[in-house]
Amino acid sequence: MIVNNIKEARIMRGVSQSELAEHLETDQATISKIENGKRDTSGQRLCKIADYLDVSVDYLLKRI
Repeated sequence: MIVNNIKEARIMRGVSQSELAEHLETDQATISKIENGKRDTSGQRLCKIADYLDVSVDYLLKRI
């Protein structure tokens, strides 16, 4: 599930929800909703998340 991979990658990199939110120019509540599956995210935002966390979009989508 994509939401678990975002959280897993974020924790692996030692990045807080607030730090990720700041990078994405959003708020921490939005990141929390994405990680908990309560909100979808765009492909563009998914790419930004992958770049910031230094993982591939395929990893976030569990394609690898």
